[in-house]
Amino acid sequence: MPAPKRDKQMDDPQAHLPLTALAFHILLALGEEPLHGYAIIQDIEERTEGAMKLRSGTLYTAIRRLEADGLLTATDRRPAPDRDDQRRNYFRLTALGREVAELESRRLAGLLSTARNRRLFQPSQGES
Repeated sequence: MPAPKRDKQMDDPQAHLPLTALAFHILLALGEEPLHGYAIIQDIEERTEGAMKLRSGTLYTAIRRLEADGLLTATDRRPAPDRDDQRRNYFRLTALGREVAELESRRLAGLLSTARNRRLFQPSQGES
């Protein structure tokens, strides 16, 4: 079945900003390598120190939306068979998804800079 046609405007990375927190966390999880759904859930939970716990239905709804927007895609690239379960679906960032994640990172860094300048955020020891 062919992929649904996307609005040409959605090829502009700026059109995807700002991302929801969930979408940004999913893109962050896929920043280094393709992952399956449960690994994405684990990455997000670990990175947020348990503050964000996802159910698979929530994750896959978000993944379908990100896939329709062209930010990620399913991939056939899999780990070695002894480290894999054939039932798992793996996902990776597209070039557009990587660009959108980078732009969102810059946007959030700018907000953090403003918060620091207005003395609304002071990093704790060891943070920069």
